[in-house]
Amino acid sequence: MTTSVVALGYQENWLDILTSAFMRNALIGGTIVALAAGLIGYFVVVRNTAFAAHALAHIGLPGATGAVLVGVPVGVGLGVFCIGGALVIGALGRRAADREVATGTVLAMATGLGLFFNSLATRGSSTMTNVLFGNLLAISNQQIAMFAALLVVLALSIGFIYRPLLFSSVNAQVADAKGVPVRALSVAFMALLGLAVTMAVQAVGTLLLFALVVTPAAAAIMLTPRPATAIALSTGFSLASVWAGLGLSAMFNAPPSFVIVTVACSIWAVVWAAERGLRQTADQVLIT
Repeated sequence: MTTSVVALGYQENWLDILTSAFMRNALIGGTIVALAAGLIGYFVVVRNTAFAAHALAHIGLPGATGAVLVGVPVGVGLGVFCIGGALVIGALGRRAADREVATGTVLAMATGLGLFFNSLATRGSSTMTNVLFGNLLAISNQQIAMFAALLVVLALSIGFIYRPLLFSSVNAQVADAKGVPVRALSVAFMALLGLAVTMAVQAVGTLLLFALVVTPAAAAIMLTPRPATAIALSTGFSLASVWAGLGLSAMFNAPPSFVIVTVACSIWAVVWAAERGLRQTADQVLIT
């Protein structure tokens, strides 16, 4: 018990830790991931694809373990399976009900493959741990370069399809009647979500990804009905979570992924409590 308390105790040299090379890479990589999560998170919530986002992180697991087997970078395997799984889900699940079934089916198959690949890989256990829980402090210069390239692709793509994507996200039936290519947009969006998940998994892991991609966006949507403002707030909350999480993890020797997720969930809880309080006050005023 004493050892655990000491391990999580305050570190007086936390400023030195923050300025170290590995923490600098973690900050840069985490910032890029937070920007990607903030951009895509709003549409994940509005389009009701939170389950798909969570599932894609697990679908990437066999890609990571398979990459170990064939000797290619883990990020490549993650990307192939995340984006490939996203394309399959997008193609098969035009309607919400169909998307849920397609997501569950692809997830089940991917989970089985992940366990099979992990049983064959001699180094699979450490890879699976990193994928499940993230390893932001081990972000390399090569991964930062890859993250930056993926962020540029993500930002340019969302900017290009922003208006029709927003229209189809808010009211798919009306958008379809107006001639908007709803199915193509669904597939394109899922591919972009796969890109974002590929980055976020390497930062916070499969099990904690939901909090970084969905939670900041959910908090932002409670604060404003305007899409552009909500996206900006979502991105700001994601950045705050990563920056504060890394700082606190250096101060108290805690796992960065855990602290980042704790900060993100705390932001959501504060916004939810404030929004609920304001709603109750408004209802009381109307009654009186």
